Amino acid sequence: MIAEEKIIQLINRFQFLEAKMSGDVAGSDIAALAKEYSDLKPVVDTVSAYKDLVTQIAEAEAMLKDPEMRELAEMELPDLKAQLAGSEHDVQLALLPKDAADGRPALLEIRPGTGGDEAGLFAADLLRMYQRYAEGQGWTFEILEHSQSELGGVKEATVRVVGEGVFAKLKYESGVHRVQRVPETESGGRIHTSAATVAVLPEAEDVDIQIASTDIRIDTMRASGAGGQHVNTTDSAVRITHIPTGIIVVSAEKSQHRNREIAMQVLKTRLFDLERQRVDGERSADRKAQVGSGDRSERIRTYNFPQGRMTDHRINLTLYSLNQILQGDLEEIISALTSDAQAALLAEMGA
Repeated sequence: MIAEEKIIQLINRFQFLEAKMSGDVAGSDIAALAKEYSDLKPVVDTVSAYKDLVTQIAEAEAMLKDPEMRELAEMELPDLKAQLAGSEHDVQLALLPKDAADGRPALLEIRPGTGGDEAGLFAADLLRMYQRYAEGQGWTFEILEHSQSELGGVKEATVRVVGEGVFAKLKYESGVHRVQRVPETESGGRIHTSAATVAVLPEAEDVDIQIASTDIRIDTMRASGAGGQHVNTTDSAVRITHIPTGIIVVSAEKSQHRNREIAMQVLKTRLFDLERQRVDGERSADRKAQVGSGDRSERIRTYNFPQGRMTDHRINLTLYSLNQILQGDLEEIISALTSDAQAALLAEMGA
């Protein structure tokens, strides 16, 4: 059932924005108005298409009373009515509450879990998978921190991903990713199970988090590379400790100034994520956790190499296209997760 009152409010707001933007608006205000306008436009377009379809059906039904037009109306009506259910569903999806962070850049953090060296190698596979997916989406994939093991595995990686709808698509990747395969270091051919954790955080904006200077301690130190080799001879690496939470962020690029910027941005994003988790936890305390809840202790996916299989345990999705998935072909998985989350919201709202 379509919420007609909500549609009227939405269209009135859209028309107000159109009129406001055509007038004399200050620079900072026009940016905010333009953002809201661009967010509302696809929703209004979906609603308009639905309303046009309803009008066409009403007109065709009226034509049934005209002997000269009856045959034409009988031909058109079945097709128009067949489109109506899909159009109603599109409107229901368009009217769902939006996560305000969906359009933001994201920080992608990958760390090895259980499994020793093999876990680090799998973490490196995941990093490459997301990089290839980002490239396919036309996103920017900026590696902020990347420490490697001697075997080429990932000890820890932090990436900033920028582009259209980044967090909306990547947020379902948070959790424990499990791999089942014969490690390169295994001479007996036995299948091992290892894991890596992925965290996807919406990037914080300055207005989201204010950090008092008394709440942080900033230390500089000498940056080092894999195996303890020094990548430079100056104390350019920066470590920021957030005293109230104990969160520690380190950035070890060549420029100390850039390291301060990166570390502060990562710290703000982690604090923003903590606040989002707190609010979400309060909101969902009395209901079952849904896909995309961000619980990073949850095992969400298994990559089984002997069977060439990927299984997402949250939605019972199994695909036998593991090689393509590891090459960054994630769209089918992400679309299925998004649809499942939307269905859960519709059910919750009684739509």
